[in-house]
Amino acid sequence: MRIGIFSDVHGNLDALEAVLEAYSGLEIDRYICLGDVVGYGAQPDECCSRVREVAEVCVLGNHDAAVAGRMDYSYYYDAARHALDWCRNHLSEDNLNWLTSLPYQIRDEELGLCYTHGSPISPEEYAYVFALEQARELLPLRGQLSDVNFIGHSHLCKSFALGTDDAHDVVAQRFGVRKGYNYIITVGSVGQPRDYDNRACCGVFDTNARTFEYVRVEYDIEAAARKIFDAELALNFGKRLFLGI
Repeated sequence: MRIGIFSDVHGNLDALEAVLEAYSGLEIDRYICLGDVVGYGAQPDECCSRVREVAEVCVLGNHDAAVAGRMDYSYYYDAARHALDWCRNHLSEDNLNWLTSLPYQIRDEELGLCYTHGSPISPEEYAYVFALEQARELLPLRGQLSDVNFIGHSHLCKSFALGTDDAHDVVAQRFGVRKGYNYIITVGSVGQPRDYDNRACCGVFDTNARTFEYVRVEYDIEAAARKIFDAELALNFGKRLFLGI
């Protein structure tokens, strides 16, 4: 089975549609969304509806939780708070209820897979795992991890293999997962990449070959940014799309 795993759409419908079009040629059997469907971008309601159409599973991201009233975001900076308030006012009641219902974590015990937005340990806390030091902090907790743990949140393409005594970076566009290790795989961001590559990012996991591959997709960045500008959201939310930061 081939699983299309994507995260951090952030209201960017142009990027999401480009990713789904790319997936259509990759023989995907199941779609999984790792959260943050909303926030920053100008089409949160449309993105929720589209994700609901295609994704078999979606977990709750921190921006989703904020918009759904499931977390306090008063400490977010002004532009982010404004964007979340704006999102809430532009969501249908049906899609808002959907966000409210999303789980923090989904485990597939049969395949040894786990899906969360942030760290798979205490997923409601939305801790980041994008540096080797953070991965090493999970070593004493390996017993709580699935074989392969897919996360989003950082908008980066960072993967780690945790062994008995240490953790190491996995640096490849496509790689296999080996027995005896627990993997933390960050799948990148569809709607707002931050790894200095402005193309939308998603991933494919092949459960038979036990391989993961990053997929980059070009999309109409100018159109997505213009919608942000026209909505009078923070200019930086649109400008950063061109730079991938």
